[in-house]
Formats: sequence, structure tokens, C-alpha cells
Amino acid sequence: MVERVVTVLVIACPHALGLAVPLVIAISTSLGASSGLLVRQRRGLEQARELDVVVFDKTGTLTLGEHRVVDMAVAGGLTRDEALRLAAGVERDSEHPLARAIVHSAEDQQLQVPEALEFASAAGEGVSARVEDRWLRMGGPNLLRALELSPPQTLRDAARRYADQGRSAIWLIEGQAALAVFAIADAVRPESREAVRRLHEAGIEVAMLTGDSQAVAQAVATELGIDTVFAEVLPQDKAEKIKQLQRRGKRVAMVGDGVNDAPALVTADVGVAIGAGTSVAVEAGDVVLVRSDPRDVPRIVTLSRATYRKMLQNLWWAAGYNIVAIPLAAGLFAAWGLLLVPAVGAVLMSASTVIVALNAQLLRRAPL
Repeated sequence: MVERVVTVLVIACPHALGLAVPLVIAISTSLGASSGLLVRQRRGLEQARELDVVVFDKTGTLTLGEHRVVDMAVAGGLTRDEALRLAAGVERDSEHPLARAIVHSAEDQQLQVPEALEFASAAGEGVSARVEDRWLRMGGPNLLRALELSPPQTLRDAARRYADQGRSAIWLIEGQAALAVFAIADAVRPESREAVRRLHEAGIEVAMLTGDSQAVAQAVATELGIDTVFAEVLPQDKAEKIKQLQRRGKRVAMVGDGVNDAPALVTADVGVAIGAGTSVAVEAGDVVLVRSDPRDVPRIVTLSRATYRKMLQNLWWAAGYNIVAIPLAAGLFAAWGLLLVPAVGAVLMSASTVIVALNAQLLRRAPL
């Protein structure tokens, strides 16, 4: 009888049960940090597996927060690269933000920007310069009116489309011929498309929150495949938009980088702050994206779900082996010759602890 009591006590030792969850928590936190996910509040990572909607702030999160050439239309036999290269040459010496956007766009595409001679600027109309022995002008609608120039229909249609999308249209002109029109806007991060796609694959709706006009917001949303757009939202109303989604029974994550995003980050079920953002936003976030890469948002969901699965597996093993071993140790099946001795019980108890520890380590192999 004493032997059975000792065996039961050895089997019931809660080592494995005590390690089942803490080991997984420690490993998932370490794995997140090595993957660029700084977990500030454990609650946020645990709730990420249940998300229904991820709301992104637009500027600086889905976009670069810097103007770039986001579209163009060309005529006069030029290729797109050649038109952008010539335009960047004309604007090379200009300090205007739209001019810098054209130059940076050419540099981003590793185009060789030619030197400009005889550069001149006309207030309200644009700039002109001699580039590769071609006298070229760059400017907006005022330049067209000043030159009394009528561009080809394809370029006019493109410029009208850019205006409808809330983008600035800048023209490249040689003599009395319009060669190209460029759409300039806050450029979408190259990583944003994959982030949205991976969230959709995980069964999560994607929304965007911005103070920009409906036309600008819708253009970005269409480009990225975003489901819901909240446009023209005042900074103080961002948290209310999160609450609206929550009142519909949605589990909501908010991704942002600015001071104005902090109330929404705190209100959301999971607040995700961009690491390169303001310190206020970082303090308000449950998880911080160290690399400022929106593709890390679906990685949070993947890590959360993998962590939860490992916790359940460990808990089932830590408790499940007791369900079988304790009745054996107590002699419930002694009549059939099934009885555990203390030494075997000690081995089983130790083995369960080792298995729980090894299973927790397998979390490191989870693809994020």
C-alpha cells in the first residue's frame, strides 16, 4: 500500500505541468525578438490569434511618408524610364518637394540622372533646363495654360485620372509637345502588398485609417486590396473608429506610428507600433515592429497561433499522461497484472518533463 502511495505521489509531481506554459512563453518571446517583434505586453501577443480586423494607419505605415512618382503616362516615342530620367534631369537643381520626388524616384530605379544646363525657375509655372541638348520644361497645369499647349488625349486622360485620385500631375514638355505626365503621391511601401495578402490568407480583414481625402485613400486601398477605408478621419476620432469595429463584435488590431495613433493603439485589442515611429506610439503598443516592416504584422498572428498550439500540446501531455499513469500507480488495474513501481513512475515523470521541454523548443521551427 505504501508503495502505491509513493508511486502515485511521484507520478503526480507537477513538474511538467508547471513548465508547460512558461517555457512556451519564454521561447515565443525570444523568437519574436529575433524576428523583429518586440513584445511589450504579453496580452497583445496572446490575443493576436483571435483577430478579425487589422487596421493600418496609412502615412508612414502602409506608405513611405515621402512623395514619389507612383504612375506615369508617356508619349512622343519615349519609354517610361527615359521619360523619368529626363524629368529628373530637369528637376535636379530644384528644391521643390515635388521636384525632389521625381529625382528620388529616378534614383530608386537606379536610373542615371543627367546634368542640367541653363536651369531656370518661373514662379507658379515650373522649371526649365537644357538636358542632353534638349530644352525641356517641367510644371503643372499652370505651365500648360501659359504655353497654351494641348497635350495628346492619352496624357489628358491620365492627368484627369490622377486628379480624381487626389494625386499631383506634373508635365514634361519639349517645345510645344507634352512628352509625359507624372502622378506624384505618398508612395506605397513595397512590403505592404505582401502584408495585406498574408493577412487575407490568414482569414483577417484589412482596414485603413487616414486623414487624407477619400480619393487618395481609395486609390491606395485599391492598389493594395484593402477591404475597408476610413478616410478624412480627424486625429481625435481615430480611437472611435476602432470602437465602432469592436461594437460590431470584431477583435481589432491597430498598426500606427504617430502621436495621433496612440489613443487608437491603446483602444485596440492589440496595439502594434512601428519601431521608427514616435516614442508615444511605441509606448502605447503591445508589440513593436523593430524593422518597421508591415509584413511583420501577419508574423505576429502566425507566432500567436503557433504559441497557443504549443501551449495546448504541452498542457495535454502534462495532464494526459497523469490520466493514464495515476490509475496504474494506484493499482486500479492490479487485478490484470498492471501495476507501476516507484522507479517506473519516476522515469515516467521525468520523461514527461523532458517531452514538454522538447516540444516547447520545437516552437523555434515554426515558420513566421
